[in-house]
Formats: sequence, C-alpha cells, structure tokens
Amino acid sequence: MTSLTNEQRETLRDLLERERHSIERRLADNDHFGSADPLGAATGELSSYDNHPADLGSEVFERGKDIALNEHEEHRLADIKDALQRMKEGTYGRCAICRRPIPYERLQAMPDTEYCIDHVPDRELSQRRPAEEKLMEPPFGRTSLDEHADETEFDGEDAWQIVESWGNSDSPAMAENPEVHDYESMYAEAEENEGFVEPYESFVATDLYGQHVTVVRNRHYREYMEHYEGEPLLEPDYAYVDEDDGLR
Repeated sequence: MTSLTNEQRETLRDLLERERHSIERRLADNDHFGSADPLGAATGELSSYDNHPADLGSEVFERGKDIALNEHEEHRLADIKDALQRMKEGTYGRCAICRRPIPYERLQAMPDTEYCIDHVPDRELSQRRPAEEKLMEPPFGRTSLDEHADETEFDGEDAWQIVESWGNSDSPAMAENPEVHDYESMYAEAEENEGFVEPYESFVATDLYGQHVTVVRNRHYREYMEHYEGEPLLEPDYAYVDEDDGLR
C-alpha cells in the first residue's frame, strides 16, 4: 500500500474545500437550521408557556431534529478543517491509530476521515437536547421534589393535586387507587395525609404544655377505631357533626 500521489492529494484537497464552503453556506443561509430561534417563533407566539405540553410535542420534535442536523453539520465542518490542517502538517492520509496509509478509495468516499476502516472509533451519543424538554420531563417537570429525600416543601405535584381535587374528566375506573368509588377521591394521591404523617396525629391534640388531651372524632379517628388500632375512649361517643362528610 503506497502513499498518496500529488495529483490524488490535490483532488482530495479540492473535495474538502468545496465541502467546507458548502457546509458554511448552508449554516449561514438557514441560521443553523433555525435552532437559534425561540420555540413558537414561526407561529408568532411570544411565549409557549401558556400551551399544554401535549400541544408542543411536534414543535419539540422538530426542534430536536434541527439541533441534530445542526450538530451533524458542525461535526462535519470540524472534521474537514482538521483534515485540511493535517494536509498542511503532512500527516494526511495515514490512520491516526496504526499510522498505515488509508486507501485512496476510502479517502475519495470520506476525504475527512482520520482512520482506516479497522480503527474507526464509535461516535459518542450527543447529549444536546431542546431546552423545552426540561419543562416536560415526567412527572411535573423540574418542579417535582418527591425524589429528593431532603425536600419536603410544596412542589409542582402538590399544586396539581389541589387543582385536580376540584374535578377532572376521569372516572373511578381510571383511578390509581383500586379502592376509589367516588369522584371526590379521583385526584392524584387523594389518600395522602395532609398536614400530618400518621392518622393518629390528625385527631389527638393537647394544649401548649402537653396537657388536656382532646380527641377530634373525624374520618381518620373512625377508621383508626374500626381497624382496632387503638383503645376505645372511656367516655361515650356522643353524636357529632363530621366536617368531612356531614354525617352525624
């Protein structure tokens, strides 16, 4: 296997120069495939925040495609410039790994290649993604803190639970909890305790000094007693109005 002749080298240099000018012209003409424009610019939208994430599915897909096309052209342009630099340094046409001459036929097909066919490295997967995807990551995008053990504050999931508790279009058959039988318990994690950790804490209270224990006979109290989790009170269970469901 011999090195390139001067005629072959000039032919390959011409191929590289023409491809470099072609890529630079494409990137300039289409403004890097439109990836620099804000999402929704084509439709005249000032902001996409008022749209449901599902409405942006096509736009985000197209933005991801634009980024991929632009990145491919940028990599190709960088490879071509590197190949032209190797020509100046006198190392062009030899594999960067084994240092053997690369066949002229391979260089004709891929004039910017730096490797023989036996030593082509695997391309690293690109991590460049549309910025809009950061707001669409399930569940609740960047506002869900359930995965963080040291975070207990009000987050995006809590906000959705409050809104959903006022009603949605789902039926009890679609609920996550198989024990749901009415629409009032259809929202996400409707069985979750609010304001307390254990049910016991919701109906037993004391004064500021830990004295004068009082019991609030609410729904959690009745469930607690029905499941025989506590001792019955010594005093009789007088009639009362349940604030949860209005039962007496």
